[in-house]
Order: sequence, then structure tokens, then C-alpha cells
Amino acid sequence: MKPIQPFHLAIPVHNLIECRAFYRDILGCEEGRSSDHWVDFNFFGHQLVIHYKPKEETKNLHTNAVDGKDVPVPHFGVVLPWETFHNFAEQLKSKTIEFVIEPYVRFEGLVGEQATMFFYDPSGNALEFKAFKDMSQLFAN
Repeated sequence: MKPIQPFHLAIPVHNLIECRAFYRDILGCEEGRSSDHWVDFNFFGHQLVIHYKPKEETKNLHTNAVDGKDVPVPHFGVVLPWETFHNFAEQLKSKTIEFVIEPYVRFEGLVGEQATMFFYDPSGNALEFKAFKDMSQLFAN
């Protein structure tokens, strides 16, 4: 597998102050450049930019069933090393994150064993963090 290049992702937020604090203080992302309407973050080695966008009156949330759980669509996140995922999950629990899907392990003891968790940022953007017991399974068929 080739080394992974950092991605750039820009997402809308309706409260720049609240989301800035969430990504910086709750998730621990280092803040980079900013203006009155956007903030850059080092999102686990990738560039995440939160852009102010006025809140919409209605937002149609969609989910897909996976393992009997409602997975929010769309969502984004990072694949972390196994131990880092579990440590991060404990940190989030201590910060009283409200999980959409609590941290759990899928396919335990099987090929593709992975840990996953879902939660929303203060503007309703869904995030998933996951980890594979065997990272070679990340892109397996």
C-alpha cells in the first residue's frame, strides 16, 4: 500500500465559535489559519476546514442500517491505530460526547475485525472514527 496523502475536507458549520471549540478542545485538533468565516485544523494529519454557513430550517438526516444500528449518511472521519482508537474513545467518553453509535467492535475475532464509533459535531456533521485490528484489511475485498 502506498503512503496515504493528507486529504482536504471543507464542511459547513452554523456556529463557528462552538465548532471551533469542539474540534480544538474536544477532539484535540491543532488550529491553523483562520478568518471570520472559516478555521483550518490539523485533523489527525489531514486538513479540515470548518466554514460558516447559516443554519438551514430543515435538514433531512439519512441513515443506513448496519449491524442493526442507524449509520448517519453522509459522515466522515479517520481510521486510527487500534490502541489509539480505544484511548480516543475513552477520552471522548470522559468529555461526555453524545454518541450516535457507542464505540464497539464489529466482526470480533473474524477477518476485518474493526472498532467504530459515531457522533455529531455541534452543527450536525456526522463523524465516524474506526480502527482495524489488522490494518491490511482496510481495503480488503
